[in-house]
Amino acid sequence: MSNNELGFLRELVWQDILFILAALVVSRIVVLVARRLVRGLAEIVPARWRLAVLRFAPKLRLLIDIATVFVILPILVEPTFHNTVALIATVGLALAFAFKDYGSCLIAGVVTILENTYQPGDWIEIDGAYGEVTAVGLRAVHIVTADDTEIVIPHSQLWSASIANASSGKRSLLCVALFYLEADHDGIAVRRRLDEIAQQSSYREPNTKVTVVAMEKPWGTLYRLKAYVHESREQFLFITDLTLRGKQALREMNIRFAQAPYAETEKS
Repeated sequence: MSNNELGFLRELVWQDILFILAALVVSRIVVLVARRLVRGLAEIVPARWRLAVLRFAPKLRLLIDIATVFVILPILVEPTFHNTVALIATVGLALAFAFKDYGSCLIAGVVTILENTYQPGDWIEIDGAYGEVTAVGLRAVHIVTADDTEIVIPHSQLWSASIANASSGKRSLLCVALFYLEADHDGIAVRRRLDEIAQQSSYREPNTKVTVVAMEKPWGTLYRLKAYVHESREQFLFITDLTLRGKQALREMNIRFAQAPYAETEKS
């Protein structure tokens, strides 16, 4: 690239370079402090406001990054319209070739933040990984699985993969407990009893619908007990509660469970 093409750049001295480095370091520190403050505030506000507070974290990160760019830009170029446009065009062209994938992640990250595809506190599944969103950066989303494993997924998955959001900004989400029974039983009674089990659970979101779906299989009958949990973080405790109390109730009704190898594993 010729000198004329880069003529809009200022000649930097050591003080300018140190200032730019300091601005980048300060911005990272501010991002970390802001994220910690938002998480701390989310834990002390009433539960109904927790997810609303957490949603400010990625937006604050975006604002801090934009502010950092505006602080550094006048150091690099004379702040005129022509020079600013020339710099943006030059940087964009370089990024398009050298950082194509990274640029795709950044664009997808901005789209994700603006469209609220997923936000901190949501439970999402991307490419087989299911967990709670803990942070939404410009490049990637951080989720923590039920086994307390953090997974970092690039936002570029937005272009090619299906993204399942189980909670979509809500505290509650739908849970499903599965029951594999032999075919010879009173289905009406089983359905009624499983409905009662879900209604009586302390984890269930009040005033929400309980659904029992029965499906005939070659090995017997599959029941899917569906109900909404009060707090998304308690979804696995809720499923466990439904499963254990449901099994106990079915045994008391002398219902026989389907046995391997007849009961093949069924996906929910």
